[in-house]
Amino acid sequence: MRNQLFLSSLLTVGLTSGLLATTQNVQAATKSLVFCSEASPAGFDIAQYTSGTDNDAAEPIYNRLTEFERGSTSVVPALATGWDVSPDGLVYTFHLRSGVKFHSNKTFTPSRDFNADDVLFTFNRMLQKDHPFRVAYPTEFPYFTGMGMDKNLKSVEKTDPLTVVFTLNKVDAAFIQNVAMNFASILSSEYAEKLMASGDVRDINQQPIGTGPFVFQRYQKDSQIRYSANKQFWDPSRVKVDQLIFAINTDPSVRVQKLKKNECQITSNPRPADLDALKADKQLQVIEKPGFNLGYIAYNVRHAPLDNLQVRQALDMAINKPEIIKAVYQGAGQLAVNAMPPTQWSYDETIKDAPYNPDKAREMLRAAGVKEGTVINLWAMPVQRPYNPNAKLMAQMLQSDWGKIGLKVNIVSYEWGEYLKRSKNGEHDISLIGWTGDNGDPDNWLGTLYSCAAIGGNNYSMWCDEKYDALVKAAVATSDKGQRIDLYKQAQHYLKEQVPITPIAHSTVNQPLRAEVQGFQVSPFGRNNFSGVDIAQ
Repeated sequence: MRNQLFLSSLLTVGLTSGLLATTQNVQAATKSLVFCSEASPAGFDIAQYTSGTDNDAAEPIYNRLTEFERGSTSVVPALATGWDVSPDGLVYTFHLRSGVKFHSNKTFTPSRDFNADDVLFTFNRMLQKDHPFRVAYPTEFPYFTGMGMDKNLKSVEKTDPLTVVFTLNKVDAAFIQNVAMNFASILSSEYAEKLMASGDVRDINQQPIGTGPFVFQRYQKDSQIRYSANKQFWDPSRVKVDQLIFAINTDPSVRVQKLKKNECQITSNPRPADLDALKADKQLQVIEKPGFNLGYIAYNVRHAPLDNLQVRQALDMAINKPEIIKAVYQGAGQLAVNAMPPTQWSYDETIKDAPYNPDKAREMLRAAGVKEGTVINLWAMPVQRPYNPNAKLMAQMLQSDWGKIGLKVNIVSYEWGEYLKRSKNGEHDISLIGWTGDNGDPDNWLGTLYSCAAIGGNNYSMWCDEKYDALVKAAVATSDKGQRIDLYKQAQHYLKEQVPITPIAHSTVNQPLRAEVQGFQVSPFGRNNFSGVDIAQ
């Protein structure tokens, strides 16, 4: 009996040990990547949004016809395996990838693979204001309209299930780069039809369906977003982890501590003051890249007295930029004088700032009829960005600079989504904002940020000038690069003269991550892309 009990005990221990080992193996085989994000996205129907937060949250879910090679500005095939362009540059024929699967969720299981109908739905919803889905779910598309695609895209048609033809009204030299941007992410027309039938059209924004490497699971505002690996992804080599989690925290010091404790493996936008300690930590790595960005001040020219050029010139020359660069960027910023970064082709190096002269600025304000003590509301971003790592401090320094010329400056801020929404509506007097390039083309700066079409989108100055608009429209309508450079240089000079913005800085991008993270590429466009990223175990 004693031997039987002994054998029974051994068997029990063996079974328990085996079960524990199996559980540990399963846990070891499950890889989770946690990204410490700084803000909550407004939604996941990415064509509606422009911020980096929204783009990051949507990136795992979707694909475009063309995409940017990770870490590069080069365009590569994605949902289109290739494309042809007509000799006149007006017709683009895309050949679609076969066998691509859409995601499923609790209410939707696709009955077919991705095809031309999905491309037509995606673009016609943005193009046609009377599109049935847009009527059921009214929304605007700031990138699409800001780049004039609503005016220039004549038609989107299919010639067979895997061929789509885009016809333009005039040449758009940046068209292939534009359709690689996140706003052009391809949605499921079948899912849209299901949502229309059930009356749940807003779920396209809150319960997204795409073809990307990760499947959306759930979202808790100001807390987390969870994604799972897409086991049916058309390029399995890009799916390296089982779970992707965005842990949302607005405090950069908290994000850094989570990174050090391995509670997240990658974090967004560290404070410059934290960089030396991060670089010295042997459990971490910090990738450093030149920034393709601009932090700037946008003057709302629809609000008096900012509608007066002389007032904007006075504000511009009263800013002590070197002191701001020193205090806010702490060695990671370069003084900006132009409306786009010097790494962007067509950048005009002859443009210079007006000399810093607060005494003259005060005289100019009085000559323009601005009384001592006039109140100006200055909006400060609530988030950290490489182009502005500390907007609150920058606002305080501007408050001091402009106080010296007799203005009373109130500093205002909102939650990030609300800040962008209100700024796009033109509620601010002056706002601190910035931009990281999206596609490597000059139009993504000079058209997307400052054109008439971009008002209500990314033109926070509400500035519309016919002379300027004619230059940028002519530049994007020719494929001759030399002509484009000449026109863009003229536009840069004219914009500098009219002062709808004051450029402040371009910054170096520093990306901290755990040492065991493999395959992460710093995007020149400031996006966080987790396709192909792995964790060494």
